[in-house]
Amino acid sequence: MQSEHWKPRKVVIVGAGAVGSTLAYTLALRGLADEIVLLDANREFAMGQVLDLEHGQAFFPSIRIRVGEPADYADASLIVITAGAKQRPGESRLELVQRNARIIEGLMDEIVAQQSPAVVLIVSNPVDVLTYVAHRRSGWRRGRVIGSGTVLDSARFRHLLAKRCGVDVHNVHAHIMGEHGDSEFAAWSITNMAGMPYDQFCRLCARCDDSDEMRRGIVHEVRHSAYHIIGYKGATWFAVALALTQIAGAVLRNQHSVLTVSAVLDGEYGLQGVSLGVPCTVSWKGVEQVLQVDLPPDERDALARSAHAMRQIIDGLQS
Repeated sequence: MQSEHWKPRKVVIVGAGAVGSTLAYTLALRGLADEIVLLDANREFAMGQVLDLEHGQAFFPSIRIRVGEPADYADASLIVITAGAKQRPGESRLELVQRNARIIEGLMDEIVAQQSPAVVLIVSNPVDVLTYVAHRRSGWRRGRVIGSGTVLDSARFRHLLAKRCGVDVHNVHAHIMGEHGDSEFAAWSITNMAGMPYDQFCRLCARCDDSDEMRRGIVHEVRHSAYHIIGYKGATWFAVALALTQIAGAVLRNQHSVLTVSAVLDGEYGLQGVSLGVPCTVSWKGVEQVLQVDLPPDERDALARSAHAMRQIIDGLQS
């Protein structure tokens, strides 16, 4: 018999485009949600996505999938915001950020108006800036608003290390930290291969080339992965949807997973007033704890530079 304390795991996805619809697909395949609601400015497009997903219901766990309204925020467990404006010809990056900030603020106003208990996951770019904007607008405790951060970047880093070192990617633990963008950096000091520090693994590995040039090459490839994919097919959606599914699972299943989501910092690493991708424990509360890793000076400086770059954009929005 169903417990009176049990409630459905309801996920509302705002934005039914490639990323939002692929996230709905992966959530359905894994049975992570009991109900998936798609919202989009183009309601007919969202209806088409829902109908396409519904026709596959015979092939994944029982789940309700439908088009929704802002009222659906009221009882959601997780709200994922993938919606955002695209850059117009001649428009500066700051102007685009300002337009997307207004979109996020409007959505947060709707969510707050519904007295939603949900964790909000920001995916729209620039994700670190918009995560901070969403948190500031909500007035909620900081852990309830999180960004996708560098979870995907870290997965790309793990993939490249696994490929180079000839080991299963599941035996690689490695993190990209900072901005999801040009100022991100690899936290080599906490990279772990097969249960041992990366430096130690390299001394045992006959095929290893642990040169500074090799490390710079891997980080460069991580930073530019999205540009390559966009150049080939116009956009990324498969891997980012899988990264979002990992974050969603941590929230919906209360897994206390350690993920480099974008978290609002309040003194951690000596930083505040900014949101960055750092290791955090993620549970049904959102970010339950920001983990202050003991970084060496060069990596701490890289994190500070990333924070400075994000704070400049945030300050520009306030002016």
